Amino acid sequence: MNRPAKVLGLLGALALSSPALAQGEGGAAPRVSSDGTALTGLSAAQLFDIADQARVAGRIEDAEAIYLALSRDPQIEIRSEARFRLGLLLAGQKRYTDAALAFRAILDEQPEATRVRLELAQVLASMGDEGGARRELRQAQAAGLPSEVAQVVDRFAAALRSNRRFGGNVEFAFAPDNNINRATRATTLDTPLGEFVLSDDAREQSGLGAHVTGQVYARLALGDGFTLVPRLSGDGTFYGKSQFNDLAGSALIGVEWQSGRARIIPSAGMTWRTYGGRAFSRTTTADLRWTHRIGARAQSDIGFSYGRTHYLRNAMQDGDLFSLNAGVERALSARTGIGLSFNIQRQTARDPQYATTAGGSTLLGWREMGKLTVFANATIRRLESDADYLGLPTLGRRKEWYLRGGMGATFRQIEVAGFSPVTRFSYERNISTVELFDYRRATVDVGITRAF
Repeated sequence: MNRPAKVLGLLGALALSSPALAQGEGGAAPRVSSDGTALTGLSAAQLFDIADQARVAGRIEDAEAIYLALSRDPQIEIRSEARFRLGLLLAGQKRYTDAALAFRAILDEQPEATRVRLELAQVLASMGDEGGARRELRQAQAAGLPSEVAQVVDRFAAALRSNRRFGGNVEFAFAPDNNINRATRATTLDTPLGEFVLSDDAREQSGLGAHVTGQVYARLALGDGFTLVPRLSGDGTFYGKSQFNDLAGSALIGVEWQSGRARIIPSAGMTWRTYGGRAFSRTTTADLRWTHRIGARAQSDIGFSYGRTHYLRNAMQDGDLFSLNAGVERALSARTGIGLSFNIQRQTARDPQYATTAGGSTLLGWREMGKLTVFANATIRRLESDADYLGLPTLGRRKEWYLRGGMGATFRQIEVAGFSPVTRFSYERNISTVELFDYRRATVDVGITRAF
């Protein structure tokens, strides 16, 4: 028996045998159509009661089917209540993806529904997405909470930790790109030794790529607020012109300590990169990250990292890499948030022409607009090298301004297996005193991402 017929049988049996349900709205008795495919005369309240009876009796599929049917009701109050009860039911069954989708469907129509956002935060934490859970809490608090509720939520935020022992995520996108190798448009490079003709690989190349990024991790409790977190991650872009394929990966292990509003996460490990199918670099790295909640709506994130990099194609680039990052993210309302970050980086090298000092900042923002989430970001960065490029005073030191702007949207109107399409557009401009590093780049990513 299929689910609609099974549920119809359940509703019919309950409605015709229970005095409490024998009357519909206005005193009308429930009626079964002549072909046995429809039951009418029951109010939404009665259907909710039947679903709750089925849930308590352990008939989860029956309760789920009724909630799903009510979630399509034309009245927003009824369909929101049905989705909320469905989300709680699914979360209780540890079907966290389906539960998150049910809660997100409510928030798409009623972003101020703070109770729903709090439940979504709990589900995301159960899935291992602690960052997403904390973001939902900040937006719930930005919507405004009664003081006694705000205190409970604040305690919940302080105690929030992912309880998922193993997890991961993956994202895939097609990426048309007019400059896949971030190279100059120039055909020659002028030096005191003469004019050098640049090879095709050293000049701007366009192509259609596939971009894949993902990670897997584990969380192993050590006691007294400490958690061991090993993590593997990868990021790759692959083109028809395989000499431009770019693949990077890392293996890190860290210890997370949480106390009140703060978390401290030291970690260490290895990262590596291949380019064009050949090994490019290998880095031994260590970092320390500190996150701290600022009031109810904001969170700061400060990190320092050190790495020792070995370049397999040019040992003269080998050196140390120091990086300091600081940022803050704030929820402006239940629909909107912004973030601002700063970065300072110092790279040493055997040959000082490859040693650089750089710094910059990024501003980002997002807004939920029903089933559409739009986002945008802008970056400005300054870089200077220690010595003249190729040791030639006429070329001089690299002095660059890097500018980047991007925007995109996630379309939750389309959802398959918990994923929805996402589109991003970005434009880069690197303005350099050394023509070889002066370039423009525009990319469009069309891919899939999580729908909640």
